[in-house]
Amino acid sequence: MKNRKLPHFKTREEEAEFWDTHSMADYLGELECADEVFTLAPSLAEKIKERAKTKAVSLRLPQWEIDGAKRVAKKEGVGYQVLINTWIAEALRREAHRTRRAGT
Repeated sequence: MKNRKLPHFKTREEEAEFWDTHSMADYLGELECADEVFTLAPSLAEKIKERAKTKAVSLRLPQWEIDGAKRVAKKEGVGYQVLINTWIAEALRREAHRTRRAGT
């Protein structure tokens, strides 16, 4: 595994978007150890476990769709990739509910 140089982030949102699409394992040489010990809330610990089960995918979208998602995400105060992920999850839940009701 190649250690990469960690970029400088102008905003927390920019940093959050970066970590949404990158693995900390690629930047271990750049990270500093923290002396603080903390306990995660059980719900957050569960989210972290679930995220470890995720797989990165690449989607080709028209620029206007990406721009639109970025505008909505900014208004909502989240990263646009998080927003797109949420939209996909919501659509899958609706479809599962619809097909259960239809009996197919």
